Amino acid sequence: MGRKVRLCSASEVPPGEMLSVDTDAGDMLAVYNVDGDFFVTSNLCTHGVATLTEGWLEDHTIECPQHGGCFDVRTGEATHFPCEKPLQTYKVTREGDEIFADLD
Repeated sequence: MGRKVRLCSASEVPPGEMLSVDTDAGDMLAVYNVDGDFFVTSNLCTHGVATLTEGWLEDHTIECPQHGGCFDVRTGEATHFPCEKPLQTYKVTREGDEIFADLD
């Protein structure tokens, strides 16, 4: 198990929204709220240098703002060209209103 890190309050990320979080250790993460379920991935596109939270979230799909590639936020799987390499995903836990991720 990795290090458990508090990322934000659930109330900071309304359903259908996402939040960019930079940890003290330098991790650049994206927190997604999909219908009350929270997911955490790396916030950097694996295809180009782009911040995913500047893109568009629809259901479980995040679209990169740079070239339109897409990923499934649940699994990190690249689902639309030009993205082919998956995103790093992290296990999420919720304790009350607090969102945590287990980081490697």
